[in-house]
Amino acid sequence: MQHFPIFVALAGRRVVLSGGGEAALAKLRLLLKTEAHLTVFAEDAAPEIAAWAEAGRLRLVRRAMAPGDALCAVLFYAADEDAAEDARTSAIARADGALVNVVDNLADSQFITPAIVDRDPVTVAIGTEGAAPVLARAIKADLEARLPARLGLLARVGKAFRRAAEALPMGRRRRDFWADYYFAEGPRAADAAEDADAEAAAQAALERLLARHRAAEDAPGHVAFVGAGPGDPELLTLKARRALDTADVVIHDRLVAPEILELARREAVMIDAGKEGFGPSMTQGEIDALIVKHAQEGAQVVRLKGGDPTVFGRLDEEIEACDAAGVSWHVVPGITAASASVAAIGQSLTRRGRNASVRFLTGHDMKGFAEQDWRALAAPGGVAAIYMGKRAARFIQGRLIMHGADRATPVTVVENASRADQRVLATTLDALPGAIAEAGLAGPALVLYGLAPRAAEAALAAPPSLAPDAASGRATHATQEAL
Repeated sequence: MQHFPIFVALAGRRVVLSGGGEAALAKLRLLLKTEAHLTVFAEDAAPEIAAWAEAGRLRLVRRAMAPGDALCAVLFYAADEDAAEDARTSAIARADGALVNVVDNLADSQFITPAIVDRDPVTVAIGTEGAAPVLARAIKADLEARLPARLGLLARVGKAFRRAAEALPMGRRRRDFWADYYFAEGPRAADAAEDADAEAAAQAALERLLARHRAAEDAPGHVAFVGAGPGDPELLTLKARRALDTADVVIHDRLVAPEILELARREAVMIDAGKEGFGPSMTQGEIDALIVKHAQEGAQVVRLKGGDPTVFGRLDEEIEACDAAGVSWHVVPGITAASASVAAIGQSLTRRGRNASVRFLTGHDMKGFAEQDWRALAAPGGVAAIYMGKRAARFIQGRLIMHGADRATPVTVVENASRADQRVLATTLDALPGAIAEAGLAGPALVLYGLAPRAAEAALAAPPSLAPDAASGRATHATQEAL
């Protein structure tokens, strides 16, 4: 992020602009919405600028800008539409202590003016670091269509009511009150009233809501066991997004992508309860106690798990802890790593004529490497999605070969499925442990036994992945497009 977004208080403060043509007009139309004291320097000003000056909306100085003209100014806009003159006036403004924007010159600007959706006092600013102004305008147009025309009225009434709302306790009670106003009671009241009465209707809705929320008892805490999916934020369900939007506390595991954690409410308490096989981690008992403690304190808790919480997620133990403590809960499923991994290689987990069943296995459990029905899995056509199988690769290989599996059985390992840094390792059962070791897989990986990437997909370019050398079985660099 090269430009940090802020909202600058301009009421009663000085803003200076140099220029009198179309570029100046575009900036002034926006600046005139503020309460700043505007000064324009232009030898030849457009008629609109002159009219604004005559109406007292800005001060027009009909000469070129000189040293000292930007003293005490907060912001300065160079809109001279001449590179040499823009450089001269912006140098003066910098020397006078103002922050400088040179119109259509990102490199020489100290700040940029974003595309703005105006529902005063609600303002949405959209910036692209100057890289894609067309995209910023498209986003603005979309938001303009989505945001109600009376949103500004509701916000103005709500702003004046904030002191009265302080009668409610901080936290969820107050947040629920404002959510009811902005997304339910307020819009209904304002839309039902005539334009002249809309403000009074919104005020009455606030007073009714306040009385209702003051009389209500504190809502009990609740736990949502939410699947964060394999990593791509776009694969997060809408229900999961809503849970993150309302969470007071988010207790997450180590497999949850940082981009998904960023979607949680900014005020939410974020707790890393990461567990890693064969390594130091928070115990399950500690996690259970943490979930229950925050819920009993009245918090809306999201227990955020990578993939789907019902697949090797220790979900039952955490639900049992909630039940024992009398804490309510619900489960929000997510896309499991197996689904994302087979999508990445262009395959399906089941296929007519090949396999009518698929096994979901774990490479290790609480006692160490996990035993399975190896004989059944080793039969021709067997397919399995093996979670936490990297460290158990040699153990899995040995058990399968011992029970008659073909050493040439295809095996695909997908690391960081669905993420930007996804890698695919295509190998065989015979070469599996060595291929994993050579590839140096560091992220979460899923082993797909009995499946290989489609040959056509392996020939496509980007992102980088790994494929086996047919002669040696050793991992070599190749490319494959993630689906």
